[in-house]
Amino acid sequence: MLHKPKGVIVTLSDERNRKTVYNILPPFVLEDKWRPIGRLDRDSRGLLLFTQEGEWVNRLTLPGHYSKMYEIWIRGRITKEQLHQTREGVETAVGILKVKSSEIIGYAGPKTRLLVELLEGKNRHIRRIFGALQDPQYHTPLKVLDLKRTQIGTVKLDIPSSRWRFLTHREERELIQCKK
Repeated sequence: MLHKPKGVIVTLSDERNRKTVYNILPPFVLEDKWRPIGRLDRDSRGLLLFTQEGEWVNRLTLPGHYSKMYEIWIRGRITKEQLHQTREGVETAVGILKVKSSEIIGYAGPKTRLLVELLEGKNRHIRRIFGALQDPQYHTPLKVLDLKRTQIGTVKLDIPSSRWRFLTHREERELIQCKK
């Protein structure tokens, strides 16, 4: 488990010399061919799992198999109708995207804090959904300001940014048994 910070990319190496997750992790992770399970874009942060087992990569990235939870901050105030729309499906530039669940957990001025659950994650899924909606007061697109993945299946993020740890045997066992 790695708590990926914002500004770091998820790749083995980068031709533009940007910081990668392997610059944060100990050298043995790259040397022993540990690979990320899924991705988080450069502007996102939070829980990222690594494995040496190809079967785990396939299993944990299979759409609809494992739930992923995110805490996000958006610029704008989202309505209850728009939250409902995110669960039913929102037309985006890449087609209709939806979330399993979404709820408002707070406000700070013109910003809204949400808890969002996905069963499948396409490229920039959450950013595209909320960017396709408009702030009801200012009629400008909502914008994801911060996106943090906090949970994959039964595994919850519990370490500070840029830190890593091995999963416990119990976490591994629960993750194997978990579906959605």
